[in-house]
Amino acid sequence: MAPKIDPNEIKIIYLRATGGEVGASSSLAPKIGPLGLSPKKVGEDIAKATSQWKGLRVTVQLTIQNRQATVAVVPTASSLVIKALKEPPRDRKKEKNIKHAGNVPLEQIIDIARTMKAKSLAKDLAGCVKEILGTAQSVGCTVEGQPPHDIIDGINSGEVEIPDE
Repeated sequence: MAPKIDPNEIKIIYLRATGGEVGASSSLAPKIGPLGLSPKKVGEDIAKATSQWKGLRVTVQLTIQNRQATVAVVPTASSLVIKALKEPPRDRKKEKNIKHAGNVPLEQIIDIARTMKAKSLAKDLAGCVKEILGTAQSVGCTVEGQPPHDIIDGINSGEVEIPDE
């Protein structure tokens, strides 16, 4: 028999969801069913909380206490960069292997780096900006009209100034 679960204990579950869409209850059920929650209701809560991230895959943190789930979006660097491109939402069933061609201003990259600073292993903001620029390169967009790696080289040489905080 499964062990009894203390209802007052706080459980945290991380999962990936597509923003603004109700995920399949069958994928949620094994994770939250043993905790006494309805997968359908939690799926609707996730869809409501991720409505700003429509069409993007984001990590969602479910905090479960007293058989109540609170949903929080944990943004990743790639989803923040793709959101900064301001592309129209796409239908993921019809459009596959999309190329994210676009241009992002350096100020937005610095704002994304400030957001991700807590998760980053970099010592200062400039190191975190380089991490985000690497993500922008892998996404396939340009920054200030040039390849992101050129800006990384500029930060290393001192040509591009990054504020301390």
